[in-house]
Amino acid sequence: MGLTKQYLRYAASAVFGVIGSQKANIAFVTMRGGERGRFVAVAACEHVFIWDVRKAEKVLILKGNKHEVTYLCPSPDGIYVAVGYEDGAVRIFSLLNGESNVSFNGHKSAVTVIHYDTLGSRLVTGSRDTDVIVWDVINECGLYRLKGHKDAVTQALFLKDKNLLVTSSKDSFVKWWDLDTQHCFKTMLGHRSEVWGMALLNQESRLITGSADSELRAWDINYLQEGREAGEPKEKKGKSLLDDDDEEEEVVDESPEERILSCKKAGSLLREARDRVVSMTTDAKAKVLACHGSDTVLEVFSVLPEDEVERVMAKKLKRAKKKARYVAHSRDHTVTSATCHVYPRWVDCLMCAGGELKVAMLLQNNTVETYSLKTSDKNPTGIKTSRLTLGGHRTDARTLAFSSDNIAVLSASGDTVKVWNRSTLQVIRTMACDYALCSLFVPGDRQIILGTKSGKIQIFDLASGTLLETVDAHNGALWSLCLSPDQRGIVTGGADKTVKFWEFELIKDEDAAQKRLTVKHVRTLQLDEDVLCVKYSPDQRLLAVSLLDCTVKVFYTDTLKFFLSLYGHKLPVLCLDISHDSALIATGSADRNVKIWGLDFGDCHRSMFAHDDSVMFLQFVPKTHLFFTAGKDKKIKQWDADKFEHIQTLEGHHREVWCLAISPNGDHIVSSSHDKSLRLWERTREPIILEEEREMEREAEFEEGMAKGDEPVVPGENKDAEAAPAAKKTIETVKAAERVMEALELYRSESRKMEEHQIACQSAGKQLPPPKANPILVAFGNVSPSRYVLDVIKKVRSSELEVSLLVLPFPYIPDLLSLFNCYVQDGLEVELVCRCLFFLLRIHFGQISSNQMLLTVIDELRINTISKVREIRDVLGFNSAGLQFLQREVESKEEIMFFADATGLLKEKRRKRKKRERAILTIA
Repeated sequence: MGLTKQYLRYAASAVFGVIGSQKANIAFVTMRGGERGRFVAVAACEHVFIWDVRKAEKVLILKGNKHEVTYLCPSPDGIYVAVGYEDGAVRIFSLLNGESNVSFNGHKSAVTVIHYDTLGSRLVTGSRDTDVIVWDVINECGLYRLKGHKDAVTQALFLKDKNLLVTSSKDSFVKWWDLDTQHCFKTMLGHRSEVWGMALLNQESRLITGSADSELRAWDINYLQEGREAGEPKEKKGKSLLDDDDEEEEVVDESPEERILSCKKAGSLLREARDRVVSMTTDAKAKVLACHGSDTVLEVFSVLPEDEVERVMAKKLKRAKKKARYVAHSRDHTVTSATCHVYPRWVDCLMCAGGELKVAMLLQNNTVETYSLKTSDKNPTGIKTSRLTLGGHRTDARTLAFSSDNIAVLSASGDTVKVWNRSTLQVIRTMACDYALCSLFVPGDRQIILGTKSGKIQIFDLASGTLLETVDAHNGALWSLCLSPDQRGIVTGGADKTVKFWEFELIKDEDAAQKRLTVKHVRTLQLDEDVLCVKYSPDQRLLAVSLLDCTVKVFYTDTLKFFLSLYGHKLPVLCLDISHDSALIATGSADRNVKIWGLDFGDCHRSMFAHDDSVMFLQFVPKTHLFFTAGKDKKIKQWDADKFEHIQTLEGHHREVWCLAISPNGDHIVSSSHDKSLRLWERTREPIILEEEREMEREAEFEEGMAKGDEPVVPGENKDAEAAPAAKKTIETVKAAERVMEALELYRSESRKMEEHQIACQSAGKQLPPPKANPILVAFGNVSPSRYVLDVIKKVRSSELEVSLLVLPFPYIPDLLSLFNCYVQDGLEVELVCRCLFFLLRIHFGQISSNQMLLTVIDELRINTISKVREIRDVLGFNSAGLQFLQREVESKEEIMFFADATGLLKEKRRKRKKRERAILTIA
């Protein structure tokens, strides 16, 4: 067997340059020992960053999986954060240590909304797959899936005092759900287009909805006792309710049952913005409502007390009778508005002590801003308290470069150029520049040169962080520049169909004490098409130029005579590079192919389909024939130019990858993407075996296909019903079921072995040595086979337990029922065993009830489970009564109160001291 070429794996090292991703919302969180309103949580691609806005630094990173974060919601107690992902998964992180121990898998596509109930024991999630799922956080399992919406769910809210849920969707409907019976009892049809936001105000007696127009609709909610209040006239199903605008608003009852509540349109609030609502949020006590559209206007509404409402109404009615109708509609809210400098994407607000309102905004240019305003002032004004901008670019970084010592990384975007320390990922310098398209470090790493979209060359000094000189180089965009191998100059190519050669020189200004660097134009090569990329061969003998006519022209550097024309690409070549020995040239094109050519005769060695979209960047690893490509398909791939093999794929970016840079020693790669992130990749010592790599790719494709499969079918369940099981079939649930089946097979074999041993002992008339135990049981500490089965079931995730049991074939069920009977008798994991037992009885009821062999087992289970559950309930009741007795004893002896009562009294005192709140001004 011949020796195989060894490749080393590149692995993801860090994500930086992103302050907050636009896809997920922003939320205030409380860290241990920190003041309220000081920390905000924002999504950063697949991670969640916790920022200290006062110090402008990251205090915690909640590391997720490979999928992008789409929504996050802090728990009511402030200890946990629930995070939803693009693949439909939900994970709950602890803010104390940043770890995640609870995860839910139920949605097929991105999670669009997450909310806790008042106690934090339940979680509701909505998704782009139109389903709403309610999860039990304490038991770590799904309760039920609610179906009814026809488009993505945009909001889902629990009601505090009633077991109800209200959801809104892009299908223009708002649905009310009774969680006791898990059905939709009311659908509101009063919107002509998508419902983008929703909030409950006035002790949940008023619902505010935001749609695709400038109107915020207000709905009065009347909760009916025992279905109908006394004296209320009976309404027909589907009755139309006409509001003051003579607009027909229809509310449809979904069932003939007695109604739980009535919901009528009370009126409208007209926003200053004319476009759709992008996000809408309230503070924890729903005293403030903030909303904004896709423009720069952020509006903050304040809910007024009744006496203030009457006073404002009377005043406005008296002043302008023509506006009386509008005042009546907006009678319990006041609003003012102002304009932000940048479009906000998400907003969150927090009411602090003393009537101070803190507002956090995630802007569309990778910026987080926080504001503070005093609601007790007569004319409150918003004060900007912090702005997080240093840790990232406002626009996409279109060019990257490494310094010669592998320490500094340069990134340049449409308005700034930043220099980062590679080891600490901290910004060393930030300098304003024009729209940069290409860049490099000048030899010595003291200056950097940028090529801009306006055709200029900009030279910056790193020590002082100043712009030394701007040189007009081309009449169009300067697409590419390359350092000459002798390090004495550069070559540039632009959209004006020219390639220009420049030499470094030091000049002394009249008012300067020291000389500074500049570039001097020495030669020009005129071409027939726009120049997209230029590259010197490392021996400086040849110059390769990519043109807009889909060809690559190769010229002699000294005479500029034409040498080769490399043609074959169907679309323009966007990137190219030449190997260290000047033997190979690799070209990447917008036709998604990479071609490898020989520089001796210009022959094409191989054409490879590289990416699913345009190849944006290509670069050889120094001193090798390996090269990396970056594409618009979000992937970075490594290739072998000698064997024409794909080595590995670096996945991590969530948008198009614009460029990458490889360090001079080849140990690090940094890449930039449209998701605003910069990613650092590090070469490890782990070798890559290509056959194993292809096998892993096939397994990943299989798992993705399984995740997109059909929902598990539960016997006896109606597929079209409104309520369905919450969990979904994944590769983890299949593996868990396989482990349970393997454990049951081991239990069967060991039981058979013991029966044979007993028969052998009886026939021999003496006690024979026991058979040798299974190595797996020995490895687990010589446990019994039945106990091993229980240990395997315990290791199945609580959220995946039902789906894993659903996959089990029925021949394994009789053995499981017999084992469950033993576990219950011995008092082992009674709660878990009862949960599995009841689920299996429900899904296999027909086969179990018709099997006479299981009759005795079921009868014993009936007796044992009832007695054991009663016993556990009595123990819990005894313990609860004992703790309450001890509490009363301690309070009577020491005259102190425990936490809940003391907190309640303190809140009551604060409420009495609190002054009447006034209208709140929108942040300027």
